[in-house]
Amino acid sequence: MHRRQFIKTAMTASLATILTQPACRKPPAGRDIFARLVAQHDQLVPRLLERQERDRNCTWFGGVKDVYNIHNAGSTAHFVRTVSCVFLAPESKYYRCLQLRERLVDAAHYLLKAQHDDGTIDLRTTNFHSTPDTGFVLEWLCGVYGLLQRADEDFADVLAPLQTFILKAGDALSVGGIHTPNHRWVVSMALARVNSLFANEKYVRRIDEWLGEHIDIDPDGQFTEKSAAIYSPLTDRCLITMARLLDRPELYEPVRKNLDMTLYYIHPNGEVVTEASKRQDKYKFGSPASYYYPYRYMALLDGDGRFAAMTSMIAITSIKRLNSLLMFFMESPDLQRPLPPKAALPTWYNKYFRHSGLARIRRGEVSATVLADNPTLLSFRKGEAVLQALRLASAFFGKGQFTGEELLLQDGCYIMRQKLEGPYYQPYPRDEIPEDGDWEKMDKEKRPKSEIRILETEVRITERQGAFTVDIDVRGTDGVPLAVEFAFRHGGRLHGVEKVKGIDDAWLLKAGSGRYSYKGHTIEFGPGMQQHTWTQLRDAEKKLDALSVYLTGFSPCKWTLYIF
Repeated sequence: MHRRQFIKTAMTASLATILTQPACRKPPAGRDIFARLVAQHDQLVPRLLERQERDRNCTWFGGVKDVYNIHNAGSTAHFVRTVSCVFLAPESKYYRCLQLRERLVDAAHYLLKAQHDDGTIDLRTTNFHSTPDTGFVLEWLCGVYGLLQRADEDFADVLAPLQTFILKAGDALSVGGIHTPNHRWVVSMALARVNSLFANEKYVRRIDEWLGEHIDIDPDGQFTEKSAAIYSPLTDRCLITMARLLDRPELYEPVRKNLDMTLYYIHPNGEVVTEASKRQDKYKFGSPASYYYPYRYMALLDGDGRFAAMTSMIAITSIKRLNSLLMFFMESPDLQRPLPPKAALPTWYNKYFRHSGLARIRRGEVSATVLADNPTLLSFRKGEAVLQALRLASAFFGKGQFTGEELLLQDGCYIMRQKLEGPYYQPYPRDEIPEDGDWEKMDKEKRPKSEIRILETEVRITERQGAFTVDIDVRGTDGVPLAVEFAFRHGGRLHGVEKVKGIDDAWLLKAGSGRYSYKGHTIEFGPGMQQHTWTQLRDAEKKLDALSVYLTGFSPCKWTLYIF
């Protein structure tokens, strides 16, 4: 169909007719990322329409339900963003569909009902009267407002309620507080967007207050939360938005540092390292999708071929996870420009990030991470076979989970140490004993310590051509039960191990080598040891959600383990 004829048909067709058409037309070879994003948005629309409340007698008319069937501002703002984009994109089969416009108006008015008098909204699964969650929805609503404002049609029926919501929310963000490090940049990003639409010095003053705390990035390029799959790319996006809307190019520099570091946080299959995270993505599947916008934006800004290569890699491995990006392409058409020539991505390195307490080793299809300040000593991948974590625990005074105090590099060997004390306590100072003898009122630290037991552990990790040797030395107090856990990703098969009775997905490696196989790739590990059968040691970290193989012993001990 000729494009002009298609547009005319879409404008006059009923929503019911459109919904009976195929949800997505597969883009022909060679079509750009923008066309793919439009097609994916077209797929989302029917499900979103089903979740919008259509009962006019319902308090939440126009609102959109989440997966728990709770109407909320976040889901509704997502609806507004997605529907607005397809409504305004000529490439969409929903282009200028009048019934979609009605749905948008209803959703915009619902947002006013969901907004509190103080301008905030609720994240109804946890945060109420939440400044940062208001910031998240403002990113979408301000973007939509700008698109509608620039369109060649009068959208006053949508813009009026959105303007009321945005200005009221801007007042809230100008004074409201936050919970986490990244919330500062979410709030500042949202205020920059409000200021770009309705300039007001109070928005900029508040941004400067948060920026006055300095960007929380270490010399390695890692942000405080170390959340490589969620909050690091979010922070990058927030800083880019502030830099471009406030004309502050210095804010691009931490983005460059983080993106450069992230080049070394990528596994052979494109997943992102998550073991070091302090947030909810720890040990989870780490999609790189959220990095697409920062890498593409900075590749175009700097002409960086490595960033261009990462952009292309993400598009190949994570195209189905890029749904949130259409708005950014529509508000910044320059993003559709061709990428600079691609440069080679690092695939063979041993990279020590001293400030982050982390090392990344990559040898082609082998990828490994060594971590301090973390229950995981080492994670290892060989193709599709994944050892999520190697961990060590001891039953020592309820504090025996090994976490390296720092990560040292000496002569190519990564070293971590831990020294634990297990004291006993003497009678409380007589003149400070409470009259009622309440134990809780007696500060343990005021009691003299005696019979102090010591447990010292040193772990040395050495890599040679993708094969790892882990030397464990535990000494000090004798007879302490120990357990080493090899936690493998679900889906593979184990060989050479014996099931632990009464515990799901737990095995013992008594002697010799064990093997874990998945999709044609095999990790070999060992040698086994079984001096007892206690695997879930008291007050140690609970078993990971994985296929866990254990080695057991007692202190003092010296173990030399291999993984390849």
